[in-house]
Amino acid sequence: MNDVPPIAERLSRMIQLPTVSAELDERGSAPFEEFVALLAELYPRVHATLTRERHTEFGLLFHWKGRREAGDGPLVLMAHYDVVPVDESDDWTHPPFAGVIADGSVYGRGALDDKGPLIVILEAVESLLAEGFTPARDVYLSFGGNEETYGSAAIAIAAALKDRGIVPWLVVDEGGAVVDAPLPFVPGSAAMIGVGEKGVMTVRLTARGDGGHASAPPSRTAVRRIARAVERLGPGTFRPRTPRAISRMLVQLSGSASGPARLLLRTLGAVPLLSARVFAALGGEPAALVRTTVAPTMQSGGTAANVLPSQASATVNLRIALGETVSSAAARVRRRIADPKVAVEVLEGSDPSPESPTDNAQFALLAEALAVSHPGVPAVPYVMMAATDSRHFHRFTPAVYRFAPLEMSHAQRAAIHGVDESVEIAALERGERFHRALLQRLQ
Repeated sequence: MNDVPPIAERLSRMIQLPTVSAELDERGSAPFEEFVALLAELYPRVHATLTRERHTEFGLLFHWKGRREAGDGPLVLMAHYDVVPVDESDDWTHPPFAGVIADGSVYGRGALDDKGPLIVILEAVESLLAEGFTPARDVYLSFGGNEETYGSAAIAIAAALKDRGIVPWLVVDEGGAVVDAPLPFVPGSAAMIGVGEKGVMTVRLTARGDGGHASAPPSRTAVRRIARAVERLGPGTFRPRTPRAISRMLVQLSGSASGPARLLLRTLGAVPLLSARVFAALGGEPAALVRTTVAPTMQSGGTAANVLPSQASATVNLRIALGETVSSAAARVRRRIADPKVAVEVLEGSDPSPESPTDNAQFALLAEALAVSHPGVPAVPYVMMAATDSRHFHRFTPAVYRFAPLEMSHAQRAAIHGVDESVEIAALERGERFHRALLQRLQ
């Protein structure tokens, strides 16, 4: 282990603490408190120099005083230290909470989402403090412990800054990454930076019917009514539309393509109506970039195989495209179901973010830092399809970007929330260089 870089050993120790926010009732809060204590042990300069606040039980906010006046607006670097559960029946190469270091990588739940991105922030700050560095602007490190369960830690941290009249100049959270072949016919690597993110909404559909013996069912039982409602919420429920960020992405990526692919990308980038139709027809991730997606995730109803249930329900998860809102999406769902006997209840929802610009000093700073950590890799805007803690900042902060400065192959991205999650040690070292450069070039 002596030849293993310290950053890998530290990440291994973080992974060994099962901070599974969805299993808080089963595991208790001990792993989370142990994680907080571990940060203090691993990063003594951060804890000696920066002030630390606890917001709710799971939110950590560190403040690094800069050289400029506080009113100039700080940099906020975000990450979360909770992870998603592990299905014990999955066949992991290495135990998911062992933090095994092998073959130049660190393995385990959280390696990429999001303890890897968290550790490169702390490594950069700790090393700069050792050199006596002070940033130009104030810097806040915002770490949440319940992002995966849409918890209140980040909400409380954002509210605290807003209440103090602090408007961040730049917020950087997880999201995009450095990827190979960002589109099938685009060679090379690109740093995909999320300039916006889709909203999220959870809806419960409920229908009631006459219960009774299953031997003489009516034509429309509660279960059939719910099944029909779910079937009506197909992929075409929402019209496709191309956000500006996707058009900008296509135009920029066209520079890396050649021949017919370059012409196609330029055309799609210039004609949003066309790109919306093409991406929707492709399905999968391309379709999710241009339309609100609808995914039934749970169904329930009935107590016995031979009894008609008097009530049935289904839970539906929507990821709301930019340009839509929670209220407009809920109205669309009701129109598509077109059944007054099916109740549509919005359990939770947050609107999509506005798009952050790419022609500003903040985006240019991200590109400058990338030139140090990942030379020759362009910064490319895109829209993030999942939700991050940074969505709580974009209501009052004009420049919010979602980017973890780590290389992630297609297989690695598929392992997030899946099996054999891992991060390369070399990627962690480049991620630390990115944040060092970002902090050093902050004006």
